[in-house]
Amino acid sequence: MEKCRFLIVAFLSLVFIFPVSFGWGIDGHFTVCKIAQSRLSKAAADAVQELLPESAQGDLASVCIWADRVKFRYRWSPPLHFIDTPDSLCTYQYDRDCKDEAGEKGRCVAGAINNYTSQLLTYNAQPSNSEYNLTEALLFLSHFMGDIHQPLHVGFTGDRGGNTIDVHWYTRKQNLHHIWDSNIIETAEGKFYDFSVDGLVDAIQTNIKNEWADQVEEWEKCGSDEVPCTEMYVAQETVC
Repeated sequence: MEKCRFLIVAFLSLVFIFPVSFGWGIDGHFTVCKIAQSRLSKAAADAVQELLPESAQGDLASVCIWADRVKFRYRWSPPLHFIDTPDSLCTYQYDRDCKDEAGEKGRCVAGAINNYTSQLLTYNAQPSNSEYNLTEALLFLSHFMGDIHQPLHVGFTGDRGGNTIDVHWYTRKQNLHHIWDSNIIETAEGKFYDFSVDGLVDAIQTNIKNEWADQVEEWEKCGSDEVPCTEMYVAQETVC
């Protein structure tokens, strides 16, 4: 169980990497997982290596987008990426808002994080004996921890989290959700890091150790080592 706690705490720590929330496309999720894996304890790093698919070659970031790739194969999974809240209410209530279009409770990104955290807590010295697919639980959790920190993944039902709001990003017309997911990071990479996601990762790593160092303790605050702080995460991201 102690080894398992290391693993869960490590992935709850995905929230530490930015002082503000960024959107998550391919490069955003890559950045989250690359930094998270670099900050793992040895016990957690060993567990991740054991659970990663062989195709990842030990690199969590390479499969951090996996949960988006399987939406059409796992047709039950799309509602797990977001939360829709009532229009014009700047509040979130788990019992009211964490449900899919059919009204099934627990089917939202907060519910998914709770679920996959619980599954990973069953990890032991013989993970193959688990009743769960812990590899998929790891990939879902690492992805959803990014999604829950994108403000438009916790947005109003009426505009589908900004998907129906068209805006112009420089010369390109896109919906607001896509711009936050991808265009903002891609533009920053081009402007500051020579179109290199690795350059972005290195810059964030440097800031964590230097400019943002005095904020890390605050980012790490959570009431438990085993229970994900989804209520706190959603409260931070609720868009008004």
